[in-house]
Amino acid sequence: MEKTSRAGRPRAVPDPAPQLPPREQILLAAAGLFVEQGFGSTSTRAIADAVGIRQASLYYHFAGKDDILAELLDRSVRPSAELARRLEERAGADPAAAAASLYALAVTDTQLLAHAPHNIGSLYLLPEVGDARFDDFRALRHELQAVYGRLGAKAGHLAADAVPESVLGALLIQVVEVVIPLRRLGGAAVEPAVVAAATLRMAGLGPAEIEAASSHAAELA
Repeated sequence: MEKTSRAGRPRAVPDPAPQLPPREQILLAAAGLFVEQGFGSTSTRAIADAVGIRQASLYYHFAGKDDILAELLDRSVRPSAELARRLEERAGADPAAAAASLYALAVTDTQLLAHAPHNIGSLYLLPEVGDARFDDFRALRHELQAVYGRLGAKAGHLAADAVPESVLGALLIQVVEVVIPLRRLGGAAVEPAVVAAATLRMAGLGPAEIEAASSHAAELA
């Protein structure tokens, strides 16, 4: 009788997305393991087992765990950073346009973090993310944070000596990223419009200005 063989290892967990290409399955499985077990406690063998491939096959797609984590981090922030650049350029120096841009950015960023598989945003808290090997991610997130600060300062007419843009940016991005611990705690879903309105209130805008920003934001994102 002819023997049949199956490439790869038996899956350690049911495949959540068999329709995805192998590279995407590796990223999805790794994200779950990194979030649940931590980066240091997750081996490439464990990731390969979760996907149902041989460890050598994983190395065809990624050089190692660092590359996998770097891509997960990049995907969690790059779409928002690229949108932030476009919105800031279109807003120019107009306070009303800056307010609408800040609202649109906060809504999109909140949606990205709220729907990322395995709450990928929680990977930001991994101690390894502070290492030099993830400098690119931290630089990109810092760029995003800076845009939050500049848009907030323009929208709210805040004096630089009252709330420096760097401080305001850190505050505003933290308002958006509150979705990460809320997801981890299993709380109710966060409404992006509520988060966006909170960022504008923190920037000093009143109810009428927030309503106007909300009305115009849909045209921007």
